[in-house]
Amino acid sequence: MDTKLFKRRDENEWEIRPHGKMQVPGKIFASESLVRSMDDKVFEQVTNVAGLPGIVEGSFAMPDAHWGYGFPIGGVAAFDASKGGVVSAGGVGFDISCGVRTLVTGLTAEDVGGVRDKLTDLLAATIPAGVGSTGKLRLNDKEMEKMLLGGAKWAVSHGYGIKKDLSRCEEKGQMPGALPEHVSNQAKKRQRDEMGTLGSGNHYLEIQRVVEVFDPLVADVFGLALSDIVVSIHCGSRGLGHQIGTEYLKSMLTAANKYGIAIPERELACAPIDSPQGQAYLGAMRAAINCALANRQILTHLTRSVFERILPRAQIDLLYDVSHNTCKEEDHTIQGKKTRLFVHRKGATRSLGPGHPDIPAEFRQVGQPVLIGGTMGTSSYILVGASTSEDKSFSSACHGAGRNMSRRMAMKKYKGRTIVDDLAARGIVIRSPSFRGVSEEAPGAYKDVDEVVEATHAAGLAKKVVRVEPLICIKG
Repeated sequence: MDTKLFKRRDENEWEIRPHGKMQVPGKIFASESLVRSMDDKVFEQVTNVAGLPGIVEGSFAMPDAHWGYGFPIGGVAAFDASKGGVVSAGGVGFDISCGVRTLVTGLTAEDVGGVRDKLTDLLAATIPAGVGSTGKLRLNDKEMEKMLLGGAKWAVSHGYGIKKDLSRCEEKGQMPGALPEHVSNQAKKRQRDEMGTLGSGNHYLEIQRVVEVFDPLVADVFGLALSDIVVSIHCGSRGLGHQIGTEYLKSMLTAANKYGIAIPERELACAPIDSPQGQAYLGAMRAAINCALANRQILTHLTRSVFERILPRAQIDLLYDVSHNTCKEEDHTIQGKKTRLFVHRKGATRSLGPGHPDIPAEFRQVGQPVLIGGTMGTSSYILVGASTSEDKSFSSACHGAGRNMSRRMAMKKYKGRTIVDDLAARGIVIRSPSFRGVSEEAPGAYKDVDEVVEATHAAGLAKKVVRVEPLICIKG
């Protein structure tokens, strides 16, 4: 993008002044080179979101932002229901509650080195991955209802994990306000045998090694040290979330027309938060959040079962689980007054600073763990929430590296077999059911995650704690 489109506030903050139908400014948090590399659609989409009814403070884009459906991926916007605010299915995205959880293992790279192939083979055999993959679990109608209400708590109650896991998840593993009656039978049907599966696209399970510590004090609180082995799992609500997104995008088009909401494009279809359509979507979306939490919890259980067989002395504890594609009802201070808002984070991560009551007690003094996924061939990061992010972005940060080219372009440019071989030469083992999937998600198809995280750190959205590098990647 042309930087002349913006007023530069500082090294990593760029403002789009209100014009046309914008009700609030737009802001992009990124370095100059990241802004220049972003597609023009990001400017257009941030501007369009700023014109939606009831938006508060600003329309924001994180350093990993790129073009998305309606909202940019990496977009953050908050709406006030008392001022006619809206909820947008496009502002949440299709993979509702797609997110990351990271597990600490009590192992070092030296422990894993001798059993890497064995560990890789068993993980690949145990973790279902790929388009249409199914798991061993089958949910009848009654259990589907309980899962959509209970989230990770439901999974733990069925033996998939331990109670301690729940305290290390957003919403303690169970999103309140879920309304399964607003989830269609088709959505439930798609999910019936997909619990405990990675899926495809950018989803993965990675065994990673801590290679750099930026903040020893916080790293120690998180239980991390140089050369530690961690496991990161990135996936979401699978077919159920996608079906909910598809269906409510259509119904919100009707709702926007009914309530006289002028939307600049169909992809920004929305409904007033307090309308029947808005409440139905929020109830269904919260059920999808619970589905994603339960899914990642089952995958955690499967991962533990693999380590128990290969490396029985591993002590696998959940560090944290954080979602990306959500609309959360939260309190934020607006003009000195605590205000209830509906915060859309699409491809963005919650990033609560020190002292927030929603952070697990053992982390509250330092802030919320913020988990940033890289690519299968580059670093990932663990950051900590910063107090400055409340004023800047409703306590939000980037969620990953962010694409710099479409999947179609990546397919043309990269060959999956070549990528797997090249990464193997660097000591990174890839297992995937699809070379096409590997080429679509080639590391070169993404922005420089180091630069994205540096901009996030410098902008005060979250602070660097440790950098990790992949050793094994089970790719969706």
